[in-house]
Amino acid sequence: MQKEHQPYNIQPADRLANVSEYYFSRKLKEVAQMNAEGKNVISLGIGSPDMPPSEETVNVLCEQAKRPDAHGYQPTVGILELRKAMADWYKRWYHVELDPATEIQPLIGSKEGILHVTLALVNPGDQVLVPNPGYPTYTSLNKILGSEIVNYNLREDNHWQPDFDELEKMDLSRVKIMWTNYPNMPTGANATMELYEKLVNFARRHNIVIVNDNPYSFILNKKPLSILNVPGAKECCIEFNSMSKSHNMPGWRVGMLATNAQFVQWILKIKSNIDSGTFRPMQLAAAQAYNNSVEWHEEANVNVYSRRRQLAEEIMKVLGCSFDPNQVGMFLWGRIPESYNDVEELTEKVLHEARVFITPGFIFGSNGKRYIRISLCAKEEKLAEALERIKKIM
Repeated sequence: MQKEHQPYNIQPADRLANVSEYYFSRKLKEVAQMNAEGKNVISLGIGSPDMPPSEETVNVLCEQAKRPDAHGYQPTVGILELRKAMADWYKRWYHVELDPATEIQPLIGSKEGILHVTLALVNPGDQVLVPNPGYPTYTSLNKILGSEIVNYNLREDNHWQPDFDELEKMDLSRVKIMWTNYPNMPTGANATMELYEKLVNFARRHNIVIVNDNPYSFILNKKPLSILNVPGAKECCIEFNSMSKSHNMPGWRVGMLATNAQFVQWILKIKSNIDSGTFRPMQLAAAQAYNNSVEWHEEANVNVYSRRRQLAEEIMKVLGCSFDPNQVGMFLWGRIPESYNDVEELTEKVLHEARVFITPGFIFGSNGKRYIRISLCAKEEKLAEALERIKKIM
């Protein structure tokens, strides 16, 4: 057998030294190994909706995919039917007017949007404001791209909102972007118009672009808000939205950004050099999904998650964790008891003794190190079984 040689003197790019493998990628390998050993782990870690899209959405995809002319390259800007559906959806649910031709850019999910916006607006060495705790991709992608990350604090005693007094004391002269995410992940803190108005005012005064990541506004939340509700926000704000959570379409990778026409053109210049448009039948099916009824959203985004949330709250109580009952979104965020030295002492105990995977909050930043996050993306019977397993070890 021929001996396999390592690449001679080949080293990875320096940027790899600044990031590690995504926590869930690494941890789910461990869970998979435990399952291979017959341990039947219940995963309450990732927010991947387990319910299907609407029937009409799937039907359009199947019908369109059968067309012989449906399989060619698509324009990076997205087809007009999809952009118009996105604009209509924003007007219907958020009461925000968008020009479908110039103020919307379809995305292959928000992760892609983080990459493209950063490439379009931030030079290496420029600063970006990243929430702590916050979505890990804000940090990892900006590290890869050479941005200087400046964390700003979100704390429970401030309802997980930015401390504007603290922000005003910072040297903001090199800051290009401020990443925000409301309704917030991982904390479940909801958006308010007062918060959005403060953010827009802050952005204008400091010549900063606010990028608000808004995929959770429909989950357990009957009053969706957009930062673009604030008059003039389009001048200094970009908003991401995704069909993954609100329409049960995580694997479809359909999202969007909305902002002013100039920002869209800059972002399109980047995106068009990196990828092509999404499969046309998928775009047409997504356009159909944006027409889902109020009743569909009420059942899929509120009723189902409400029942699951009750079980997640029971798990939190059994673990001795405290939590804010007013949280929205598809996770439950709770503070661990003081008796634990650190959060992994609890999450590893739950994983290896109860065979339930719960996310430790430290992966979202240092302000999450005394918290855990439970995903609601599991059937009620699985959550009930997880509850019984945890009761036995506690």
